[in-house]
Amino acid sequence: MGENRYGIDPKVVIRIAQEVKDVHELGVEIALVVGGGNIFRGLSASAMGIDRASADYMGMLATVMNAIALQDGLEKVGVYTRVVSAIEMREVAEPFIRRRAVRHLEKGRVVIFAAGTGNPYFTTDSAAALRALEVKADVLMKATGVGGIYTADPRKDPNAVKIEELNYMRVLQDELAVMDASAISLCKDNRLPIMVFNMNEPGNIKRAVLGERIGSIIKPDGDIASK
Repeated sequence: MGENRYGIDPKVVIRIAQEVKDVHELGVEIALVVGGGNIFRGLSASAMGIDRASADYMGMLATVMNAIALQDGLEKVGVYTRVVSAIEMREVAEPFIRRRAVRHLEKGRVVIFAAGTGNPYFTTDSAAALRALEVKADVLMKATGVGGIYTADPRKDPNAVKIEELNYMRVLQDELAVMDASAISLCKDNRLPIMVFNMNEPGNIKRAVLGERIGSIIKPDGDIASK
């Protein structure tokens, strides 16, 4: 939504699309999961009295809108893209079929997974973890508005300290606000690394893919470097 209070800022869409294109041109297979908080937040709506399941389905529809906008942006910069939805809506997106999604990646298309997991009570984080495992991703990259994982919210606490490397249990035990617990647990059980970085810094997506030390990374215990 850029600097807007809600909705979609086409300039931001094109910027993200161009950054994804830069990575795609390296030969990297890219799958994206988009949220819908710029349009509708199911949890917030539930707190205001809408049935939780209904609110979550509304949130899933918002992610489809964002996915279609991002698909448009990617195709404007010359990247073949497929939107794959967990909720069937064939007029605007393909239904999620794992083997078909993998085949799109093999053919060099960017795949955008929309509508979360297709189930209420699961967040976009859980959808990202699930889809990453299903397509056998090397890493789950969480693009946020801050520079990584901190001991507290750096936007509110000036004493917050950045943590460059940590394991899954620390995230869960310290209740660090990175991803929801079910997503972290799913990655932990399958030893899928999670990189958290600031997507608002131009070029960060490419830097992260190239292995530069930006943001924070969550790894299995044996992969944490000793200090």
